[in-house]
Amino acid sequence: MLLPIQTSPTSAEPLYHQIKVQLKALILGGKLAEGTPLPSIRELSLDLSCSVITIRRVYQDLENEGLIRTKQGTGTFVARVQEDDRERHRLEAVTVKFREAVDTALRYKCSAEDMRRFLNEAIELGGRSDPE
Repeated sequence: MLLPIQTSPTSAEPLYHQIKVQLKALILGGKLAEGTPLPSIRELSLDLSCSVITIRRVYQDLENEGLIRTKQGTGTFVARVQEDDRERHRLEAVTVKFREAVDTALRYKCSAEDMRRFLNEAIELGGRSDPE
């Protein structure tokens, strides 16, 4: 299974963190359903061109968080995630992005009125970055 995870060697975020955040979002966002088999550690490390140790750490952390489970000899699978956990993650992820956007706007001396206009325009565009 090829997971839709994109990494960037030029990112300020460590590779481990990039992978973990994206895999966690796939699980909590419902893109990977309960029971979905995940690639082996070796397979995912080859797909993402990274160390087996990096993927092992990601899997161990996600297993400790209760998001995946490993069955010896069978593989690693997405665990059951409670709906309130999914909802909490969804709201936290969006809140973080909004705060980052506000921080960026303030650094560029945008007013609250400018920010509201930008938000309304983004809503009207349906999240697309360019009008058609």
